[in-house]
Amino acid sequence: MHGAGQVDRIPKRMGSATFVEVLLAIFIPPVGVFLRYGIGIEFWIDLVLTFFGYIPGIVYAVYVLIGTR
Repeated sequence: MHGAGQVDRIPKRMGSATFVEVLLAIFIPPVGVFLRYGIGIEFWIDLVLTFFGYIPGIVYAVYVLIGTR
């Protein structure tokens, strides 16, 4: 039973398109972001982060793809 103030937490499901985007984001971070947003600000931020460090590019790409659903 759920008491007052409790919220059911239903996990978000990841679709196959999101899975492919995240998989690409791990290997080539800007490509995964490009598939979702095109040549937008998210792409350019990820490209710069990947240029300065591969890991920050991956972290940002995965955050943008999963965190902003």
